[in-house]
Amino acid sequence: MKLITTTEELAAFCKPLAKAEFIAVDTEFMRERTYWPKLCLAQVAGPEEAAAIDALADGIDLSPLDELMANPNVLKVFHAARQDLEIFYLRMNKVPEPLFDTQVAAMVCGHGEAASYESLATKLAKARIDKSSRFTDWSRRPLSERQITYAISDVTHLRVVYEALKRQLEKTGRFSWIAEEMAVLNEPGTYRADPEQAWRRLKPRGASPRLLGTLKEVAAWRERTAQRIDIPRQRLLRDEQLLEIASHSPKSIEELALTRGLGRGFAEGWQGREILDAIDKARKLPEAQLPNRERPPEQLRAPGAVVDLLRTLLRLKAEQADVAARLVASADEIDRLAAGKRDLHVLHGWRNEIFGKDAVALLEGRVALALDGDHARLLPVPPRTKDRSAAE
Repeated sequence: MKLITTTEELAAFCKPLAKAEFIAVDTEFMRERTYWPKLCLAQVAGPEEAAAIDALADGIDLSPLDELMANPNVLKVFHAARQDLEIFYLRMNKVPEPLFDTQVAAMVCGHGEAASYESLATKLAKARIDKSSRFTDWSRRPLSERQITYAISDVTHLRVVYEALKRQLEKTGRFSWIAEEMAVLNEPGTYRADPEQAWRRLKPRGASPRLLGTLKEVAAWRERTAQRIDIPRQRLLRDEQLLEIASHSPKSIEELALTRGLGRGFAEGWQGREILDAIDKARKLPEAQLPNRERPPEQLRAPGAVVDLLRTLLRLKAEQADVAARLVASADEIDRLAAGKRDLHVLHGWRNEIFGKDAVALLEGRVALALDGDHARLLPVPPRTKDRSAAE
């Protein structure tokens, strides 16, 4: 198993891969004690060779890897790419592209709602995954032979999985189906943590603009501080403590120290002073600058039976198309469709072809669901004539 520990080895490994059609990529990282993910190991496999790159090796410069990830002519293949891409985005300040996520492709190819890497490797690469090193501490050195073998196998099997899925997509003509999902992964905003928006994750009991203004300032302070000193936000200040501070809006160290579990030492230290400054800033904001809680989504009046009928149709059509139902339509879209909404994602493109148009026909009474043995199928409903309507 190849472990790269020097810049020279890395450059020599990456150079031929710049001409490859694709590379399979995975990472091992730690973030239990940090705000930012700490890259420990990067695994890369080209069509013929593979290696693990020790990101913590003394003196190693990962620039050759960054250049490879930024190469627009090389497809980067990941499985469940979100966290891996965050690491590269933070390193490079850009998202590696083009991308291919085998988990998304597996849903399009009928391998389940959220196919695991292990299940795909077993099914498509005929590989047995040794899970014993999955929860290892990747920051400790030296790495064992078992760790290196496990890490590299992730990308060597991924290479085979990708090639199998690619053949399935080419056979079914469904490459375009995954383009929308890849667009989300390609969006830099997916990986940015904006301190000014951190308050929106929290659910205060009240909704007054003044309370929300305090919550916004204190939540932004926590996010910026956690980023700056690189510790998890919850270790700096727990959500429940932050909500209590926003609710009571303490004016002094003494009042701040009364926050449950905070302690006087914290309140008297630099953290306490900065929190009080944030509260004071919120207190001085003019009414016009205070945030308001976003209006709750409109109450949808969707009959439960109609929702159930659409869910059944979705399951039927997804099985017929051999695609994951979750990829076709979300639960929210089903609810909105049942409530009469039509400006929906599911009524466009391939989703409309395999489900949306039949769902609308079902809602309009032009087709009906019927049992055929153990299966359900759609039957056309004859149009109602004037005489028939009058008789009824």
